[in-house]
Amino acid sequence: MDVEVGSNLYRNTDGMIEIEGVPQIQVAMKPTTGALLVNFALFDAAGKVTAKLVDSTLMINEGRAYEVNTTPKNLLLTHLDSGTVILQMDVKAPDVVAFTKGEFHTIKGHVIRVSPTEWKIDKLRASGTTQDVKGGSIVLG
Repeated sequence: MDVEVGSNLYRNTDGMIEIEGVPQIQVAMKPTTGALLVNFALFDAAGKVTAKLVDSTLMINEGRAYEVNTTPKNLLLTHLDSGTVILQMDVKAPDVVAFTKGEFHTIKGHVIRVSPTEWKIDKLRASGTTQDVKGGSIVLG
């Protein structure tokens, strides 16, 4: 599977996105339907889990602060009070998923921001790169 994070393309991934050394997002396609399935752990600034997606379904939702909207080809996780897009993912083609927008804490308390043009964690950023990860995980940070 190929995964885009912002404008960066990661080819031949296993669907796992590691952020600052922790597997935080896993992307897969349901074999029978091709529907997008996302597993994701959302942390607060102290590293506590505040929301968790399992197969694109909210399993943990502290204070009912988050809302997930899904179609077979899209996922949008938002913070209800602020309207902040936490995670937006779209299927662009068979076996190509784009993580186009998002803003959330890493387990280490840093904020990662993903826009259509880049991803950045503090001063670390990447834009317009292409990597073949040879069946491995995407590593950010």
